[in-house]
Amino acid sequence: MPTGDGAAVHGRISALLSEYAAIEHVTWVGTRDLGPLPTWQALAQTSRDDQRAVAMGLAERIQWSEDNPLPEGLPADSAASIQLGARVGADAALRELLRRTLPFSWDDLEVLLDLAVSGPIWRDYRSWGGLLQAIESRAEEGPVPDSVRDRLARSLKKLAHRETAENRAYAGRINLLLGGGPRVDLESGEPWSDQALADLGTMDDGLRSKWVALLLHAQDVASAKPTARWIKAAVPLVNGLGVEELGARLTRWFELVAAPSPALPDEDPDRWTFRAFDLRPAHEDLLKGLAWSCGLNAHAALARALTRLAVAAWRKVPGRGPRASKVGNACVWALGAMPGTEGMGQLALLQVKAKFRPALAEIDKALTATAKRLGLPREEIEELGVPTYGLTQVGVRHELLGEVTAELRITGTSSTELRWLRADGKAQKTPPASIGDTHAEALAELKQAAKDIQKMLPAQRERLDRLALARKSWPIATWRERYLDHPLLGTLARRLIWRFLPDGEGQNSARSGAYFDGALVGTDDVALLPPSPSTRVELWHPLVAGTDEVVRWRAWLIRHEVSQPFKQAHREIYPLTPAERATRVYSNRFAAHIVKQHQFHALCQARGWKDQLRLMVDDDVHPPSIELPAWGLRAEFWVEGVGSEYQEDTNETGTYLRLVTDQVRFYPIGARLSDGHAGGGGFRVYADPLSLEEVPPLVFSEVMRDVDLFVGVSSVGNDPTWSDGGPEGRAIDAWNHFAFGELTESAKTRKEVLEGLIPRLAIRDRCSFVDRFLVVRGDRRTYKIHLGSGNIRMEPDDAYLCIVATSSADAPKSIYLPFEGDRTLALVLSKALLLAGDGKIKDESILRQLHPR
Repeated sequence: MPTGDGAAVHGRISALLSEYAAIEHVTWVGTRDLGPLPTWQALAQTSRDDQRAVAMGLAERIQWSEDNPLPEGLPADSAASIQLGARVGADAALRELLRRTLPFSWDDLEVLLDLAVSGPIWRDYRSWGGLLQAIESRAEEGPVPDSVRDRLARSLKKLAHRETAENRAYAGRINLLLGGGPRVDLESGEPWSDQALADLGTMDDGLRSKWVALLLHAQDVASAKPTARWIKAAVPLVNGLGVEELGARLTRWFELVAAPSPALPDEDPDRWTFRAFDLRPAHEDLLKGLAWSCGLNAHAALARALTRLAVAAWRKVPGRGPRASKVGNACVWALGAMPGTEGMGQLALLQVKAKFRPALAEIDKALTATAKRLGLPREEIEELGVPTYGLTQVGVRHELLGEVTAELRITGTSSTELRWLRADGKAQKTPPASIGDTHAEALAELKQAAKDIQKMLPAQRERLDRLALARKSWPIATWRERYLDHPLLGTLARRLIWRFLPDGEGQNSARSGAYFDGALVGTDDVALLPPSPSTRVELWHPLVAGTDEVVRWRAWLIRHEVSQPFKQAHREIYPLTPAERATRVYSNRFAAHIVKQHQFHALCQARGWKDQLRLMVDDDVHPPSIELPAWGLRAEFWVEGVGSEYQEDTNETGTYLRLVTDQVRFYPIGARLSDGHAGGGGFRVYADPLSLEEVPPLVFSEVMRDVDLFVGVSSVGNDPTWSDGGPEGRAIDAWNHFAFGELTESAKTRKEVLEGLIPRLAIRDRCSFVDRFLVVRGDRRTYKIHLGSGNIRMEPDDAYLCIVATSSADAPKSIYLPFEGDRTLALVLSKALLLAGDGKIKDESILRQLHPR
């Protein structure tokens, strides 16, 4: 036992530890509050010199305990166990004393540093703050001795063993004590940090010092969101660099965050795959702070860079989840805080690109905060934030570059064209060679705008497609500004049908119209009478129109070859069936389908449904659901995991590969969600479901349309290579149920469209429709293409023909389709064109299947 500095000191310590041991038994995790202990209360009343003596006595006892370790596995009531409690008490008491300003000598601090660096009792690092404060206080009185400096240098290595924001802050304080100044925690080994270090190395001293100042501030990000104090300090640092310098560097750095780290020499490929997208915690903090800095100025390039960084940060690492969710959240905050509307437009884009619920929740918060900051209704933010990308008229942008004019034209929902117009008005597809030298920056901006448009328009199409459930309408002047005449959205709005409601008149006076040849016209091509300023406009839906009107609009689209950005005139309608009236509170229309979980999950998120991935674990989950605030309703689609064999029915993380579908139900929006076990067994309900007849027909139809989409796209019946299904799999019944079964509403619509399109094609004499099939007569065989799944049977023996489509499979661009977005429609057409000319097929995998058995 140590002799200590005196009997009085060690007597006080022994009494304190005895009191502590009485309440603390055999634990190293979590310590009791010292405040109620009588000896501790008495110690608090003594002089600072006495408290210093006790602190050093405690350090001596801790060191003695480290030199004389106790055996492991002690009974909870043993004397040795009580001694262990006393050891934990000594650690707790020393930590508390170090938080006070006590008159430690340099010799004292050497002892404490030795203990901090070498002793496992300091593994939790909770004492560094107090110890460094004691050293900093002593250093104010004179220089730090070399012996202490040596120990501080060793302590840096100790802190590096556990990389946390707190420990990095401690390391920064130690660097200051060592006279090295604050240090930017930026290390090589990641593509973005390698680029940042290279850039810093080539800067002049003045610029480098400005960047270092910003980086030092950026890594100080202890809070979830920037404090007012942090922002105040960041503003002069950002302004000192200038928004152009900031944008040029950070755009490149953020872009490289998506790139994998290079493999190390002789590194195992599996190990490299596992860590390729890891980010050092210190780098996560730096990126978080840099993202916050981007929100202080309006800048289009920075807004785009933040979006790319957020997507890279939210990328999922198998078995671990998102790479760096706090970086993604920082990007969302910055976009929401960014002055102007650049940030709002990128938030709208992220709403579509984000793939998991926490990210979507942060985006929604940012949009709400932006609306509050601008004093606007929340629902208007997404409309006002749509950027124009420099377009000067609907779908077109012109830029004069020297002697030629660059014309950027939107040619489709996800396509653009960049042409070059000479002074004589003639067009050429390639720019003059000199443009790259004389107008390099303008040319790069044009190409970037084209890329951004190709990403933004599909996102806006998804938003417009969901307007039917939003019950949204606009004054006609507002609608023209935000939709019909908007340089970007106009390319979508002018391919849709709208409904015009004169103010003060009934629904029967409403007229439907579409944009054609510079005017709003009806199905007869006659221009509508000029609407009054009080007229309101809403998106037309076939449920509010009679059958004759729907037929006329479909014919109008085909007559003028207008391709709608999504199904509108051809939109499926889902009325209640007799079976649904019989079940009363639920629909089994899409029950008993087997779907691929990850594809199903992605579709749910794209359509605004909340969904949890089901894992083969003992856990409860909610069913996929969608809230419809405009109607005060919530819909649930019940699904369960399929299978019981780990890594056969799941992936390596235990996530079910497939689900089986069940009921669709409706509840009031505030009702408690149903829940059930992830592996199946049904759901527990906590509220009475609504009768399906109480659900507004438009709501029921749109929800069932979503469910039809989920099942139709993610069904295993779509996959001819599914090992458990397919034409010879053990689950052939489930596969056939979808692959060649009765047509759903979306498939029936597909059939109607094809019945109108096929007569316009060169293969019309080889095609016919029989029940649920498009029958195609080739030279080798006759083929039956199922209009629901696109799968094929061959006559005369009904053999299955497997044609695996590529992810980019599409109908030829020369074939007009009345709407976009139905990949199966394009797939059926592509297969029909291929098989009608089967004598020209060269693919061996197909040819081997064409010979009759």
